[in-house]
Amino acid sequence: MIESPLREGNAIAMDRLEQLRTWASSQVDLAAASMVPASEDASFRRYFRLTLGRGSVIAMDAPPSHEDCSVFVRVARIFREAGANVPKILAQDLERGFLLLTDFGTTPYLQALGQGNADVLYRDALDALIRIQRASRAHALPEYDRGLLARELDLFPQWYVDRHLGCRLDATRTAALGGVIETLLANNLAQPRVFVHRDYHSRNLMVTAPNPGILDFQDAVFGPITYDLVSLLKDAYIEWPEARILDWCVRYWEMARAASLPVAGDFGHFYRDFEWMGVQRHLKVLGIFARLWHRDGKERYLADLPLVLRHLQRAAERYRELFPLADLLDHLHGRRRAVVHAFSPR
Repeated sequence: MIESPLREGNAIAMDRLEQLRTWASSQVDLAAASMVPASEDASFRRYFRLTLGRGSVIAMDAPPSHEDCSVFVRVARIFREAGANVPKILAQDLERGFLLLTDFGTTPYLQALGQGNADVLYRDALDALIRIQRASRAHALPEYDRGLLARELDLFPQWYVDRHLGCRLDATRTAALGGVIETLLANNLAQPRVFVHRDYHSRNLMVTAPNPGILDFQDAVFGPITYDLVSLLKDAYIEWPEARILDWCVRYWEMARAASLPVAGDFGHFYRDFEWMGVQRHLKVLGIFARLWHRDGKERYLADLPLVLRHLQRAAERYRELFPLADLLDHLHGRRRAVVHAFSPR
């Protein structure tokens, strides 16, 4: 089992923090500057804000045994060339896993979003997403292939069902879940492929000028075109009425067609792909959030499980091919499902 740096011992974490402070001091004038935690990350990375007079920069600590800073640097260049607003790399020590970045401030979308400004903020996020997708080219980023998609789906039975709920699926339910997974994978892999940020949501988008500032992109891949749209509109941290999600989805689809992106010509087909991609993502997220608690001791993600489950249940109940998953979710959570009809957004 891999342990997080903080679980490896406070002494190691403090030693790296002192190394980071010393290195950052050699890059900028840190006289009388403060250095405080800037954000909590679900990975092994840590971020610190260094205040320099009237300005500030961000120091990133990414232990080389767990993270590869060169990937962050490479994806930042690719996305910046696409016209996206990502942090500039001010200094780097890849061998030790240290980066100095421009600071996007302290206001993530999650904090800023409200009924009155959501359309404007999401329009900016959709614009930025389309700029990234228009720059897509094969072989520039790793493939979001069957192996990676399947490994992500495996997190659901391993960490959420088995470890978190303490349930063991019998042969019949295991086979039913396996059938749904094969259906999802076939759909995901058949979608047009573009650059995928892979965590394009309200905690990784900052309110900036130009807007948005985009963070946490180092896991970017070349994969299904609906993935980042699902991350944004069916966010694990903020909930919107389904009618509003549908409206934003239509808006994206129209913008993508105008930008000559390879979205399906029929919106009903596109929306089904969007929903099924969301099922893959939310199964993965349930596993990841459970793992963050049981493996890494990060309890706060447990509070987000109910929203992820609602996203998942709604989609599973809308499509006949996914009914076995809806039945499994009801079994796991002690619910009895009402009879529903397959859904089409036409």
